Amino acid sequence: MLQRIQKCACVALLFTPVVVGLEKPGTVYKVFQFPADQIPRVDDKTNDWDVVPEDYVIGMDQLTDSNNNLKHDSKDIDVKVKVGWVKGLNRLFFLYEAWDDYWSFARPDQHNDMFEVAVDGNLSGGPFIKDLHPETRLDPWNMYRATQGVHAQNWHVFTPAEGKDWVMVWGCQQPWIRELPYGNAAYSYNFKHGGSGKLVLEFWLTPFDHADCDRGPGYSVESNLTENKIIGLAWAVKDYDDDSENAKAFWNLSPKVTMYGNASDLVAFRLMPLEARFRKPIEAKWSFKILDVDRKLVAFQDLSEGNITSWTWDFGDGTTSDDRHPIHQYRTGGEYRTVTLYVEGPAGKARRAKVFDVVLP
Repeated sequence: MLQRIQKCACVALLFTPVVVGLEKPGTVYKVFQFPADQIPRVDDKTNDWDVVPEDYVIGMDQLTDSNNNLKHDSKDIDVKVKVGWVKGLNRLFFLYEAWDDYWSFARPDQHNDMFEVAVDGNLSGGPFIKDLHPETRLDPWNMYRATQGVHAQNWHVFTPAEGKDWVMVWGCQQPWIRELPYGNAAYSYNFKHGGSGKLVLEFWLTPFDHADCDRGPGYSVESNLTENKIIGLAWAVKDYDDDSENAKAFWNLSPKVTMYGNASDLVAFRLMPLEARFRKPIEAKWSFKILDVDRKLVAFQDLSEGNITSWTWDFGDGTTSDDRHPIHQYRTGGEYRTVTLYVEGPAGKARRAKVFDVVLP
């Protein structure tokens, strides 16, 4: 079981550290990595998702009803979900395809068929809804500001949303966190309230390690999404089959219904590397860091992909190195310098040049 210690200081109050873990130990779901030139477009078409293999699909067989312990009947409701990400973007992309025998979405309040998503981008764990938090020393308003949606978020995505915003995000971050550039959605369906049919929903959201309630996005920290990172994620499908107050079912990916407000009750998802079919046999990549400006000392790091047997660096000042991760000291400063890495392996050769990136006084 994945564990992490959480420390949260909010409104000058130091909460007690807790040890947290994810549900479904031993199960890790996959988040598909889209190539940078195939970022899914949020529209009424799903062909962007055709590249996602079937073993990434999460269907009703993975969900249990937390309301009445119903057995799944595909004639009542059937849902499948794909989740994706793009390296370099702190966004999670979702394709939600659902058939329902009764779609409920006429009312303007929370009474609406729903796809409820909870995400914890850095496995901070613990409650992120004030009603579930054990802290009792703060009044309800300060508890709301200190905890609600701050270190993890709950997205109530309405399926469909007519005459209302597409999602309700629990927390006072809601006015900005659901809008561009942090979230977006598109629907496709042809049924009316009370009817049956298929709904297709595409959306993306931005998870935050700290979503600042009082000061907004400028004081918030997006979750850094990187290859092979494990995040906490879960969802539930809230299904109304008539206009009564209570939902017929709450189909839940987590074994615990409290996944809606406790990040420790989410399940593990891995941000997968690119599938082999999208990768080049050999590709030169690198980065650098200036260690000492005055001494003009620069560290270069090879990030190349493929089976590589040799590296050659041209530092743009007439000198070279065959080290994989060289540290180079320039004799003079320069702004108009081109640095190039050449790599070679059984699959061939490649180079990567950066023009005017390495600038020294």
